[in-house]
Amino acid sequence: MSDSPFGNFGFMGDLMKMLGQQGPDSWFETARALASTIARGDDADPNPLPQERQRLEQYSELVARHIEMVLGIPQSQPIEAATRTLLTNAALDDWRPLLEPSKASQATPAAETEGLGDAMAPLLGQLSTVMGPLFLGFQLGSAAGHFSETAWSRAALALPRLDSRRLIVVNNVAHFAQEWSLDHDHATIYALAQEMTAATFLTHDGTTTALQALLFDAVRDAQAAQGDIMNRLTGLMQGGDISEMMSNPERLLEGIELGEETPATAAIDAATAALRAAIDALAAHVTRAMVGPTPLLDEALRRHRRTDARGEDGAAALFGISLRGERVDEAERFVQAVIDQFGIEELTRMFQLDGLPSVSELGTPELWVTRVRNSPFA
Repeated sequence: MSDSPFGNFGFMGDLMKMLGQQGPDSWFETARALASTIARGDDADPNPLPQERQRLEQYSELVARHIEMVLGIPQSQPIEAATRTLLTNAALDDWRPLLEPSKASQATPAAETEGLGDAMAPLLGQLSTVMGPLFLGFQLGSAAGHFSETAWSRAALALPRLDSRRLIVVNNVAHFAQEWSLDHDHATIYALAQEMTAATFLTHDGTTTALQALLFDAVRDAQAAQGDIMNRLTGLMQGGDISEMMSNPERLLEGIELGEETPATAAIDAATAALRAAIDALAAHVTRAMVGPTPLLDEALRRHRRTDARGEDGAAALFGISLRGERVDEAERFVQAVIDQFGIEELTRMFQLDGLPSVSELGTPELWVTRVRNSPFA
């Protein structure tokens, strides 16, 4: 029998030493490796289908001209036909600076090691320091990998972007069109309009600065609400069930989902819901201008977002954001009211530093319009 206080798990000390010697970016390297594995999936993430790539190229210039007319901003950046892996990596790069500060929240306070015994407490302290960021990497990697399973582009989440690249997973668009028996041209045009519009908003200084300010507190609250991974680890060690953790680390990630709402998560949820609704409305406007009414596409998109977009939901939860529910419906009503009463161009007010609506303004679009029109940033 081993003399180690951890029974057959005396190697844990060596494991912690090895992990502790890894660089400060090891948590993110873990996230990228896991995300890439998930994104490749069972089909090895094939290259964009040639006919779908051609469809993208055929319509991109015309869609760009329509977007320019509505937003008043040139659309010179080319559209790229992407794989799931490419989209996943782009999303990870965007999300990293938003989540990185939360690594500190993964550490377990010393008080939580009480009751584990003098021998196990030091190990848990070291485990907390090393494994906390590592499991944040697992969480981020899992979310990013599953995000690309159905997402067409980064437009699925209204989050600040680090670059102006415009990527569309054309195979996902084609699969969606086939699954819902839609015209592939209509789906492609909508995907182009959505991504061009989203990229314009999410790289604009005013919009991104406002989002970053809201995300600072929202991410902290979301991480706390989603379940303290190190508390779970403590429970496993206290229960003598560490062998199961070693053989099934996914257990620690079970139940990671959107937690109870806080003022910070409500604020970012309202702002991003309105922004997503505006982007979708502008994309639908451009699509209808080019091909006429698209009732089948509109219904398919509505049903997909409410029932099938689980990977996108999981990614949004990292930031305290929900992609479905009453607030999403309210945001859609808000955007439609602004369009009906003031014109679709009024949505470009969201480019302003103070242009994103608050929770209360979602129910009173007239007050939002009055505020942003009289703003010093107007």
